Amino acid sequence: MSLAGENRSVRWGLLISLAVNLFFVGTIGALAVRSYLASELPVTQSRRTAEARIDRIAATLPAADAASLRAKFESERATAEAAREAYDRSLEQVRTALRAEPFDGSSLTAAMADARSERVALDQVLHEIIAASAAQMSPEGRSRLADWTPPPHPMSCVR
Repeated sequence: MSLAGENRSVRWGLLISLAVNLFFVGTIGALAVRSYLASELPVTQSRRTAEARIDRIAATLPAADAASLRAKFESERATAEAAREAYDRSLEQVRTALRAEPFDGSSLTAAMADARSERVALDQVLHEIIAASAAQMSPEGRSRLADWTPPPHPMSCVR
């Protein structure tokens, strides 16, 4: 092989090596940034509270309408959070039934029925808060409320 051919092979080898190294450095950097940003999020279940759900909706509304929604929530906070806690307890019963040995399908079915019932109760409380607040909102606020869609559930398989 000639010196020019060897030189070309060395250049290609260096170029490929550089590309592979940049790929790995970029991947490691992206994972590090993702890990750092994930650690910034609170680990608590605060995102799952009734207040957090109302705050996600209020964030899309004009300031006065958001304040109205939050004020209505504050007046019903105890009821809403109690419904949320009941729903959380029912979900824990589902988890317990799934982990039980020996497994009892009827216990799981009953726990799931209870969870559905508690979820409906929670939704009813939140819907009543939203409906009462909507009556006081501007047309723009009601329009934004109509356009609001909840974020997808992290466990959702259906799109």
